[in-house]
This record gives sequence, C-alpha cells and structure tokens, in this order.
Amino acid sequence: MSVVPKIGFVSLGCPKALVDSERILSRLKAEGYLTAPDYAGADVVLVNTCGFLDSAKEESLAAIGEAMAENGQVIVTGCLGRDAETIRRAHPGVLAVTGPDACDAVVEAVHQALPPPHDPFLDLIPPGGIRLTPRHYAYLKIAEGCNHHCRFCIIPQLRGRLRSRDAADVLAEAEALAGAGVRELLVIAQDTSAYGADIRHRTSKWRGREVRARITELCEALAELGVWIRLHYVYPYPHVDELIPLMAEGRLLPYLDIPFQHASPGILRAMRRPAADAKTLLRIAGWRETVPGITLRSTFIVGFPGETEADFACLLDWLAEAKLDRVGCFRYEPVAGAAANELPGAVPAELTEERWHRFMAAQAAISAAKQKDKIGRTIEVIVDGIGADRIVARSMGDAPEIDGQVFLPPAGTISAGDRLSVVVVDADAYDLHARPLDG
Repeated sequence: MSVVPKIGFVSLGCPKALVDSERILSRLKAEGYLTAPDYAGADVVLVNTCGFLDSAKEESLAAIGEAMAENGQVIVTGCLGRDAETIRRAHPGVLAVTGPDACDAVVEAVHQALPPPHDPFLDLIPPGGIRLTPRHYAYLKIAEGCNHHCRFCIIPQLRGRLRSRDAADVLAEAEALAGAGVRELLVIAQDTSAYGADIRHRTSKWRGREVRARITELCEALAELGVWIRLHYVYPYPHVDELIPLMAEGRLLPYLDIPFQHASPGILRAMRRPAADAKTLLRIAGWRETVPGITLRSTFIVGFPGETEADFACLLDWLAEAKLDRVGCFRYEPVAGAAANELPGAVPAELTEERWHRFMAAQAAISAAKQKDKIGRTIEVIVDGIGADRIVARSMGDAPEIDGQVFLPPAGTISAGDRLSVVVVDADAYDLHARPLDG
C-alpha cells in the first residue's frame, strides 16, 4: 500500500451517478485519501456503474473487468450494484458491491479494504468538494429516486422512491459551489418538477428566511447566486409554467429539458408516462410567446411495443410542429425487470432502426434551420475550453456533453468559465461558429 492510500475511480452513467461519485470522493478526500491518475497508482479502484439498459450493464461489467485485470482491488457501487449476484458471478474477486446513492456503504467498504490514514480534517477538501466536472460548472442534485411507474424504466427499482433534500441543504451546497468558482449550476433529479412533493414542500431556513422545498421557490433562491441555472429532467406538470416568467426576467436560463418520450396518445398511455395528456403543443407555444428565445430539449423512444406506423407518423408530425431545439432519440430495448417486457406488439429491430434514422433525419433538418436562423445574432456564451486553434464555448441553449457547441477564434485573454457576448457568423446542424462582439 502507498504511504498515503490512493483511490482510483471510474464513474459511468448519468449526471445523477456523477454527483454520487463526487460525494464519495469528497468524503474520502476529507479522510486523507488521495485520488490516483491510473490503475497502477491506485490501492483500491471504485467503479460506479450504470444498470438501466442492457448495453449499459455490459459497459459496466466490462469496466469492472478492466479494473480487476489492471488492479485487482475493486469496489463496485451504483445502479448495477442492485444486482450483486450478476456482478459477483462475472467478477467473483470484487471486494464489495453496493447499490446507488450509498455513499456511507461505499466509504465503509473502502475503510475495510484500505483503512483511513487519520481522522478527517475538512480543510483537506476544496470549498466545493471534489468534482469530476470542469471548475466552472457543476451538477446540483436536488432529489433522489422516482415515484413514477413508466413501463420502460426500472429507475424506481434501482434508486427507490422520491427523496427530496431540504431547500436549505440544496442552497447551501449551491452557495459553496458558487463561492468555489462555479459559473453554471445544472439542476438535476430523476423528476426535477416533483421536487419536494414527498416532504410536503416543507420549509427550511437559508440566509435568515424560510424557503419551501418546491421547484419554483428553489429556483427563485438559486437565482440570487448570480450564476447560470439550467434545469434538467423537467416533467411538464402545470406548475412548470411558473418557471417561464423567471426565464423571461433573466433569473433562470431560458432552457427546459423535458423528456416527452413520444407524442402518440396511445403510446404515451402504454408507456404510463406522467402528464401524458398534457396539451404540450399549446403550452410550448405559450412558453415561446413569453420567452421567444427559449431552448427546448427532449428525448424520445422509437420502437416501443405496440408502436404502429400511424403512431410513428403521429410522432413525426408532432416533431415537425413542435420544432424542438435539441432532441435525442433512443431505440427501444427491453430492460430486465421492466413492465414493458410483457406488452404485446414487439417492433422488429430492423423496423426500429429504420424509424430511428427517419426520426433523426427529420430532427436534423429542423435543427439545421433553427441554427441557420441564428447567424448574425448576438448571443451570450460560457467558455468550456481553450485549444491551440479555437475556443470551445456553449450558448445558453447548450448543456455540456449533450448539446451543441460554439466555436470561437483563439484569443489570449479568454479563460475557461468566462462569459462573453459573441456574434454568430456560421452554423451547421448542431454547432455554431462565432466571434467576440468586440473582436
């Protein structure tokens, strides 16, 4: 073992899992552990897994196998950890297996394999904790778990029912992150709109006043921190309309990530989607009337059991009318334990693939037209990285990793995290090219 114990870390899956990884590393760093840059330098390797889709399970098992081969001292956590038998059958030598949102259990497993060097001292960690994102943005998880019963999803089985954090707890973390230099907070949960419903939207004290654990009131308080606030995984409940005026006032980024998943009423009912009967096209029109520059992002599934050509045509027609700004599409695949596996009318894989390509082609055309319309406009961007021949930034309508980018010519006085006004000079289907307003 090293003089100072070192931890290797592999984090897979969604941003919610990334937040779990950051919390685990922050705890371990506070106890005096160091992080290792590679397998060879690690005394123990933690693998935070994803277990939602079969492809994600395979990726997680492969990552565990690689860590076992390269190091041999491996602790597994995350969603796939719910299926400890599968993990131990594939990799019997792992030291411990825990499920998701199990920071205490992971730290205890590390203690057993690699005792801490000394008692914790809080000054061993930076003010914003250990993060796996760049210094200028961070994910802020406001709740864990989900109360829905979508037939294609096993997240409630993996992560449990909705468990919201008190508003004061969330706001204290956000304040610490902002104080540590974070310029953009990405608010996440499995169902962000439902935040606080499980704790009856109780109040807690922050900055000398009571703040309700409800998404509107939380966003109003977050807006006081002076950083970009971006909302993800927002189900279109009626109270989401309360957030639109905050965007019009510049207090929230004009960006909503709403997982619509489909447009056919029959398929939405078969999926058991919440708010399946919402008049989404009318509401989208209303949002755009209040905030003309709002960016709407969503994800969809094609090939769900029972999806007919008429259902798919309904989806394409809806897409053409909605003209969403950012869209992702998944090919349906059965997930072990999901209720959708029992539904009749399985769509052949080749037909699912054909529909996926048609869907993506339709959205690419919509996206290209919307991007082209931005040429000549002045927009605000945040800088993500500086390269030898260009600067990589994002607009208010682009979340990191999943949306487009804005490319700028190199300039010596610009740093990551800077916010700039730029003029768009060119565009493709997903990315923009711009120059600084004063350049």
